[in-house]
Amino acid sequence: MSIKVLGTGFYVPEKVITNDDLSKIVETNDEWITQRVGVKERRVSENETAGDLAINAAKKALESADIKADEIDLIIAATISHETLCPTVAGLVQSAIGANCPAFDINSACSGFLFALDTAVSYIMRGNLRNVLVIGAERLSKIVDWSDRATCVIFGDGAGAFVVSKGEGYLASHLSTQGGNEVIEIPSFSGTSPFYKGEVKHPYIFMDGQETFKFAVNKIVNDIKLVVEKAGLTLEEIDYIVPHQANIRIIEYASKRLKVPMDKFFVNIDKYGNTSSASVPMAVSELYETGNLKRGDNIVLCAFGGGLSSAACVIKW
Repeated sequence: MSIKVLGTGFYVPEKVITNDDLSKIVETNDEWITQRVGVKERRVSENETAGDLAINAAKKALESADIKADEIDLIIAATISHETLCPTVAGLVQSAIGANCPAFDINSACSGFLFALDTAVSYIMRGNLRNVLVIGAERLSKIVDWSDRATCVIFGDGAGAFVVSKGEGYLASHLSTQGGNEVIEIPSFSGTSPFYKGEVKHPYIFMDGQETFKFAVNKIVNDIKLVVEKAGLTLEEIDYIVPHQANIRIIEYASKRLKVPMDKFFVNIDKYGNTSSASVPMAVSELYETGNLKRGDNIVLCAFGGGLSSAACVIKW
């Protein structure tokens, strides 16, 4: 027993921030951002939380799957940017859509959605769940340092969701973590305890660009090779690769090292930027909406990010 994807959905805020808009905030320009990252514009929330974004993506996924909320047996959400630790994003979705099921969040930064998807597979394979709603939702604009041109140009807000059920489509997966905060760190509120003597940090994303780039390229290449082999397939038998939309140059380097043409990689970083755990489900949802992703296609999903973490899986659509 494995899983199949019944439906997908994604949602982004209305507010569009272009590279020219950012050039009025920090010292940067469209050419610099486009060449180094591949982002032309991103969506930024003005009045919606990560939970609000997740609710909208979840509703679209349910519509795509043609099932009702009371048919959902579990909701798992991945996020690093929700406004509250409790209630969780998943809990807010459960209430908003009218589901009657357990719901919880997980955090593995940009790899979070694939960690959540693998968790959903495990629950379904136990045999007592029919349908699971899996979500990645981020309002990264709240944890970006908007005075740091090295990071603020990269990220955007959005959410993506899958409805998954029993099936035979999850062919292979691989998750990994290399714990540490030297390369990527996302502090949370330090609190106001009069007894705490540790360092008080600003809750902004820190990223060592060069080390992140090396980690990401190595992981995307090795993880893809690993899961394709575990699935008993070859790279030639893969119809699409949907990577975490972190940086166009990472994807291009991976394409060269894998000797897989770029037209097999689905890319939408130019429109939405890096949306962390929402990145992969948003990209898959958009690919599906184009009509190019068809039942029976073999696709690889892969992600990498803070933790340090990485994940990849092969799905027969």
